[in-house]
This record gives sequence, C-alpha cells and structure tokens, in this order.
Amino acid sequence: MSFPSSKELKKIRKELKNVEPTIIIGPSASAADQLKFTICKEMITYLRVRNLSQHELAEELGVDPARVSEIVKYKIDLYTVDRLLDLLEQLNPKVKVTVA
Repeated sequence: MSFPSSKELKKIRKELKNVEPTIIIGPSASAADQLKFTICKEMITYLRVRNLSQHELAEELGVDPARVSEIVKYKIDLYTVDRLLDLLEQLNPKVKVTVA
C-alpha cells in the first residue's frame, strides 16, 4: 500500500473540510460524563445493529434529527444523564444501568 498522491490528499482534505469531529473523553472524565458517553455509545450500537439512518432513529425517538447527530458525535455536554437515559429507555425499556 502506498501513500496517497498529492491530488488524492487535496481531494480528501476538501471533502473533510467542513466535517465536524466526534468528541471523545479521557480517562479523567467525571463519572457523569463517562455515563453519558456510555449511553451515547449504546444508542449508536442500536442505530448500527438495526441499520437505521440517523433520521430514522430521530423519528423513532420523536426528536429532531439534529439531536441524534449530536448524540452520534458524543456531544455529551449538551445533555443531562436523565435526558440521555430517557432516550435510551425508549429504545430499550428493559435497559439496566449499574454504577461501579
């Protein structure tokens, strides 16, 4: 496998110019942020396992598609644990959360 050409790199940079990154958390994140991150991850797993689009998941949850986009990008600072847990419970009413 060879390194992409200058032309290919220019094309890739142009395509990614306006793409918003996914947020990650570090090991020193608060317990609340870790829980919010985990809930988002569960919702993304639900989306992928069922092969849903973000728009379809938004319809299932009864929220604006922009909210699902925020969850997929792990924008946990925009949500409380309660709100994320409420959304997850809509997808899986039998979900159990444990804190270690």
